[in-house]
Amino acid sequence: MTYSIVTADQPLNHAALAEVAAAKAARKARRVTVLLGGISSEREVSLKSGAAACKALEAAGYEVKAIDVTRDISTVVLDLARTRPDVVFNALHGRYGEDGCIQGILNILGLRYTHSGLLASAIAMDKPAAKRLFADAGLHIAADRVVSREEILAGDPLPRPYVLKPLNEGSSVGVVIVREGGNAHPFENQSWPYGPTVMAEAFIPGREMTVAVMGDHALAVTEIATDHAFYDYDAKYAPGGSAHTLPAPVEATLYAEAQRVAIEAHRALGCRGVSRTDLRYDGERLVVLEVNTQPGMTTTSLVPEQAQLAGISFPDLCTWMVETASCDA
Repeated sequence: MTYSIVTADQPLNHAALAEVAAAKAARKARRVTVLLGGISSEREVSLKSGAAACKALEAAGYEVKAIDVTRDISTVVLDLARTRPDVVFNALHGRYGEDGCIQGILNILGLRYTHSGLLASAIAMDKPAAKRLFADAGLHIAADRVVSREEILAGDPLPRPYVLKPLNEGSSVGVVIVREGGNAHPFENQSWPYGPTVMAEAFIPGREMTVAVMGDHALAVTEIATDHAFYDYDAKYAPGGSAHTLPAPVEATLYAEAQRVAIEAHRALGCRGVSRTDLRYDGERLVVLEVNTQPGMTTTSLVPEQAQLAGISFPDLCTWMVETASCDA
């Protein structure tokens, strides 16, 4: 995967660096088991995230094992017992790995794991529920409706342009933009494999930005540009699909506000560890699109890029995630 990355001078995030140093100094974990693969539509991305995490953790001095998670949960549980991890590094993406399912199993087993817990993970993957919490926290969101396929075929649920999204998928899987001038109804000639209802959401024009949050600290702000119609799955993962400008070339007040909004969104869902908040800036306000509780973790993914800019290497980032891991049990 390649990106066009433009970097500029930015002060190191000394607070985040201090947390990383403290986590390394107090290091207790020795064995780490990485969960990767999974059965969602984001399996291939998860395999890459997991492989990168394994390499970084080995470089940091941990004894690392990997488990490719399948529907055979009994085997997954046996593999976890066999590897006897001090901490589980959750590199799964999408349904069953990011939505609270695997977190619930790890809670039952009493194993510490990286990223958010069961409740925050479940809410973040449920787009309507997450947006209600964002609104309650005073954050800007796009107007939306939850509608059935039949309602969509009967007529536009919102003024065009609008976006149709599965309720609980990640990485822009299944996302469609319905624009002015289109003659065909969405899904008129195709099935919808993402459940009986979808979210229709007002399209927010403007600049795409994303902010990684590590604990209580926003690492940086990245502006994302793409030649695609929007930042879709291919734009995110295909070579040359997008350009990341890091740090985002915006005025200091907007940069700081993007970081504040990301931290507030992280807190509103009850996230822990690392998350990434996607935003749109329409020239007047920052609109929260979603919070990713299991963002991509390859060396060229958005979060590691921002960590590097903040002065945190990828192995050190993974070390911090392991040493601050928790369990809801």
